[in-house]
Amino acid sequence: MDLNKAMVIGRLTRDPEVRTTPSGVSVASFSVATNYSWNDQNNQKQEKVEYHNIVVWRKLAEIVGQYLKKGSRVYIEGRLQTRDWEGQDGVKRYRTEIIADNMIMLDSKGSFAPASETASATAAFGDTQIPSAGDKSEEEIKVENIPF
Repeated sequence: MDLNKAMVIGRLTRDPEVRTTPSGVSVASFSVATNYSWNDQNNQKQEKVEYHNIVVWRKLAEIVGQYLKKGSRVYIEGRLQTRDWEGQDGVKRYRTEIIADNMIMLDSKGSFAPASETASATAAFGDTQIPSAGDKSEEEIKVENIPF
């Protein structure tokens, strides 16, 4: 059995770019930055930033285009995929992307959707409730609720 799974939590480096294919399917692309910090041998703090190219399709692409913007904090889950093409200069180029199939907005409700659109945001996710960062009832994780 093989597994191709990618999970990142980070911030958008730019506003999502939403397009529609000729067949009418929505697709959005954006980049997410993640930080990694450590102390080196001299106990000096070091930091490295990684940039991840993200692609989302269909309804999720529409949601991303409507609610996310540069600086939004998100959890992205999907699979890694590498595309290749030949550039105009004849050189073969590669791009590795995360094809997302799940996304959770980690900012509080007010920072990603105006109050008048909060109902639309909940409706876009079906019956799923989007807890705000200040919602204390969602902070505590009970052992009996863990599915494994």
